[in-house]
Amino acid sequence: MISLTLVLFLLLGIALFLKWKVPCPILHLTGFYCPSCGISRMLIALFHGKFYQAFRYNPLLFCLLPFFLILGMDTINKWIHDRSNYIVKRIPKSFWYALLVVFLLFAVARNLPLFDFLKPTLIGFI
Repeated sequence: MISLTLVLFLLLGIALFLKWKVPCPILHLTGFYCPSCGISRMLIALFHGKFYQAFRYNPLLFCLLPFFLILGMDTINKWIHDRSNYIVKRIPKSFWYALLVVFLLFAVARNLPLFDFLKPTLIGFI
């Protein structure tokens, strides 16, 4: 299992280095931005040290990235050390429901004209 994870991280690193962009099927089918639109561009910008550009591509996921990285590291640690007491288990379900509501509100807001600044945006000086 660990070798598969390492291969996936290696492939992700290569994809980010080569600046491969994954098109959003929801955007192409519906014309609306989903909560994760811009995430591949955000990761590429982070990989190249362009933090403000990464924030402009997807502000919500940029702000939640440290949280998800900690959860990911804790899950990998659980797999390696076979622990039963890990962070995800201690987070109440109400938090996950609230996070789902935030993602849905973000998806609606980034498609409204009033919140144009939430759309994935390429800034000029990058």
